[in-house]
Amino acid sequence: MNSTAVPAQGSGARLASYYARHQVIIDGVAHTWRDSGRPVAALHGVVQVGVSQQAWFALRGNGELVRWSSEPPAARPAGTAAAALAPEVLMRGVTSFASGQSGWFAIDTQATLWYAPTGAQTLPRRVAIDVASACIGDSADYYITRDGTLFVKGLAHRGQYGDGKLSATTQFVSTAHDALAVRAHTGHAIYLARDGTVFGTGGNRFGPLSTHGLGDRAERWGPIFRGASAIATGSRHSAALRADGSLWVWGEGFAIEPRTLMNNVAEVAAGDTATIALTRDGALWQWEGGQGPRRVPLGM
Repeated sequence: MNSTAVPAQGSGARLASYYARHQVIIDGVAHTWRDSGRPVAALHGVVQVGVSQQAWFALRGNGELVRWSSEPPAARPAGTAAAALAPEVLMRGVTSFASGQSGWFAIDTQATLWYAPTGAQTLPRRVAIDVASACIGDSADYYITRDGTLFVKGLAHRGQYGDGKLSATTQFVSTAHDALAVRAHTGHAIYLARDGTVFGTGGNRFGPLSTHGLGDRAERWGPIFRGASAIATGSRHSAALRADGSLWVWGEGFAIEPRTLMNNVAEVAAGDTATIALTRDGALWQWEGGQGPRRVPLGM
C-alpha cells in the first residue's frame, strides 16, 4: 500500500495485508509472514506486493506479476544459481495490481485492467480501459478510472455498492466520482476522494465506517474522515494517513471516532485484526486489534 493513493492492499505498494498474511518490501526484497510472526525474505527485485488467503503476490521491476504459495527459505538475488523461489508468472507488462478473495486485477502499461478469478486456469480477461487503480475486496471488487469514476461489482446485500443498491449486478457499475483510491474488506468499502475526504459504505457493525451506519450498515457512501492522503481497511477497522505522517484509526479495537495512533508513518495496511505500518525511518510496526504497537524485526 508513498502516502499517496496507489494500488495495493494498503496505502502504498510496499505493504500488503489480508486476513493472516502480510508482506512488506525492504530495499527491493519482498518479506512475508503470517499473524504476528517474523518476516522472512522471499523475493528480490520487487516493486509492489499483495496477498490473498491462499498466496502471496509480487510485481517485479521488469513488469512481471508473480504468485507463490510456498514458504520462502530466504531470498537470493535474481540470476544466482540457487533461486529462493520459482514463482508462477501470471502476466507481463504490468504496472500495478490488486489481489484478494475473488482473484487478481492487473493494470498494464496502456492503463487496461485485466482480471483472473481465483483458481482459474485460463488467461486473464480485459475488464476496462483508462484505469488508474483497483481493489479486490472480500465481497465486492472495485476499480477507478483516470477521470476518478469508481466502479463496483459483487455482493450488494450489505450496501457494498454505495448507491442504495442491495442486489448484485452482472457487470461493473459506476457508483462514485472524484475518487483516488478504494479499499474493501468484509462487507464494506472506503474510498479516498480527491479533496482528501474518506467515504464509506456497507456493513458497519464493528465500526470500520466510524459512525456512518453504525450498528448495521450504510447503503450509501457517506463521509467518515477528512484530510487524508492514503487509506487502508481490515475486516472490522480502517485507517487513514495524513500528509504530515499522522496515522488515524477507527473501528473494533479502537475508538469509533477516528483517533491518532502513530506519527511519522509512510505507509499502512490492514488485515483481519492486524494493522501494519512503515515509518519514514524505515521501521516496520504491527498492532493486533487495539493493542500497543510492536516493532517487527526482519528475518534472514
